[in-house]
Amino acid sequence: MSEPTADAGPDNALAVLGMLAYSELAAFSRLAADATLAPSLDQRLELSRMAGMALERLEQVSDRVGELGGELQPVMQPFAGVLVEFDRRTEPSTWWERLLKAYVGYGVADDFCRMVAAPLDPTTRDLVVQVLGDDGHAGLVVTALSEAGAQDATLASRLALWGRRLVGESLGAVQGVLAAHPRMRDLLMQTMDDDVVPGEAQQRLFAVLTAEHSRRMERLGLTP
Repeated sequence: MSEPTADAGPDNALAVLGMLAYSELAAFSRLAADATLAPSLDQRLELSRMAGMALERLEQVSDRVGELGGELQPVMQPFAGVLVEFDRRTEPSTWWERLLKAYVGYGVADDFCRMVAAPLDPTTRDLVVQVLGDDGHAGLVVTALSEAGAQDATLASRLALWGRRLVGESLGAVQGVLAAHPRMRDLLMQTMDDDVVPGEAQQRLFAVLTAEHSRRMERLGLTP
């Protein structure tokens, strides 16, 4: 990959921020729902805290959108349906599947957002990286799933299969974003080497996203 050019322009920055803002709003809803389903009080408290942090991050994104001359809702609107089909096709049936989906399924979307943010101005790029930084959720998931998998080999096998399904559906969602949003395709091309062609850029993107997914699965002690 080439070095960030930092010249992608405010319109591209607003597009990435719109996608990020929608992601944080979805994260708030997901974490709040997870908190109500958590099997222990300490997990309910921790997930509730994380839901609140997602709203705080959304406000940070909103502030940057305003600094760039935009308004939050209009820049979010084009991405409002991005996760609908993904969620429909990946409805978890257990608490463990729900945890894994949050960690590896939405992790793919986070990695994609980091990549297309690379050519943006330094202030926006740094904000994207900061917002997508681990807020403790990964640690909660890794601890819970690692312990559960170590105690139940059948569960571990099922979660490994679930992880493979999640990454496939996640990559499909990313492909949909690239197809529907030319600005994201342009940013992806800027992130890649100068001589890359569009089809090759997507292949390289998917290779990076799949490798990151494998690292997450290995951290859980699950087969990618």
